[in-house]
Amino acid sequence: MSRVSKTIKNAKFSVFFFLITAFLQFFSRKIFLEVLGDEFIGLTGTLQGLIGFLNLAELGIGTAIGVTLYKPLYNKDYKEINNVLNLFGFIYNKIGIILIVCASILSLFFPLIFDSITFSILIVYYLFTVYVIGSLLSYFYNYHLFVLQADQKGYVVTSYYQSFTFFKVLLQVAIVYYSNSVLIYITLELLSSVLYSYFLRRRILKEYPWINIKYDADKTILKKYPEIIQKFKQISVHKISSFITNGTDQILIFILVNIESVAFYGNYQLIFVKLISLVNNFFSGTSAGIGNLVAENNPKNIHKVFWEMMAVRFFIAGLLTITLFFLVEPFITVWLGDKYILDHYVLLLLLANFFILLIRVPVDDFKNAYALFADTWAPIAQSTVNLLISFVFGSIYGITGILLGTFISLSIIILFWRPYYLYKFGFKNNISEYWSGFLKLTFSLFLSVIIIYLIVDNFIAKDYNNFYELIIYAIKIGLLILTIYSPVLFLFNIGFRNIVFRFKNIIKGYF
Repeated sequence: MSRVSKTIKNAKFSVFFFLITAFLQFFSRKIFLEVLGDEFIGLTGTLQGLIGFLNLAELGIGTAIGVTLYKPLYNKDYKEINNVLNLFGFIYNKIGIILIVCASILSLFFPLIFDSITFSILIVYYLFTVYVIGSLLSYFYNYHLFVLQADQKGYVVTSYYQSFTFFKVLLQVAIVYYSNSVLIYITLELLSSVLYSYFLRRRILKEYPWINIKYDADKTILKKYPEIIQKFKQISVHKISSFITNGTDQILIFILVNIESVAFYGNYQLIFVKLISLVNNFFSGTSAGIGNLVAENNPKNIHKVFWEMMAVRFFIAGLLTITLFFLVEPFITVWLGDKYILDHYVLLLLLANFFILLIRVPVDDFKNAYALFADTWAPIAQSTVNLLISFVFGSIYGITGILLGTFISLSIIILFWRPYYLYKFGFKNNISEYWSGFLKLTFSLFLSVIIIYLIVDNFIAKDYNNFYELIIYAIKIGLLILTIYSPVLFLFNIGFRNIVFRFKNIIKGYF
């Protein structure tokens, strides 16, 4: 199966599961907020942020292993794949032990951290333990899933994860609605994690019967792969930076604002996270495909594919960002009520960060495919800038100030440094070539935004008092954006023209 075919298959699964779970996720959020309350939902967000912090112990070894698997998978070198997985298992087992120790120490401070909550501290401990077990399962039991992802079969992981999530949330809604039981709600989280891990592992072993799982590896295996350990050390710095930039917002909101605001912010975040997840899952096979492409070492084809990916990402990111600008606040109003609307600057910064996180992926994927992780100063600088600005301005402006820190740090490193690093050490071309293409894409976006805003402001009525009217309004906005943005992008960007012609040929092939 070709790289394009695998990418399309991943995309089909991602879209299918997004459609069947999106409604349930938003419906359940409303039920959980109404029945369990803002405080409990804020607690779940805060604890998930703390688990993300503890998972820094993983420090990017999964990325290092994934990059290492591209070549042996391409060559069907099963012995080498098993050797790498044994190394992976040995390291992940040690990381799991570190997680247990760190989680135990952190939990000792819960009576101080959550001294203002109105329900039992035992609930906090139970929920935290369930989240920890979910992480431990990936370290001790399910680390083989990286083979699927490196082999462009991320749709398998998506189908299992989304299926178990769907039925878990469905049961949680029923239990909460009819019994108002927090304990059963949390227990279902635990059961879902255990069953998902068990059945996914069975599928992996069925998909790759030649995988030889060993539990007797010792530290001597580290000496066989010094290059992986070196990449792991470099990636670890990037992993820490990524968490600080994208994973600490809920923790900072809890510290600098209050636990209820974590829930308010979480309503917005659910919208953006679901869409980022959809887009990334849609392209889940492309990372491995790019690794395969770089392994073939055809500079002309690499360059062509890079700009096609940039154009596609700009198209999707622009389409979603403009749409969300007009629809997020009306949607939250109809969905939950005016009470949950945050400051408009929060929305603008969320949109800016959302856009950057979507368009960054082609540069990151090619950078990873070239195994360019040595720029460890960059993530350190990004983390430092993010934390300093978030703490200073978060103390003054609340959530807006926290998001401002994220935006500034992303802009400096993601938009400016990483493309330069990729072009100098990966493509080995002049960075002016990148900026020429990037500015054309940016010009297409801003020109479209201006035209669309003027049309909406002057000609489209803003009537959305219920979901039916909101859907009609959304359809009008969506069609307008497609009508304006698509031809503008097509006119000014060769990468977008190439991808349009490519998909046109694929569609012709189906008929």
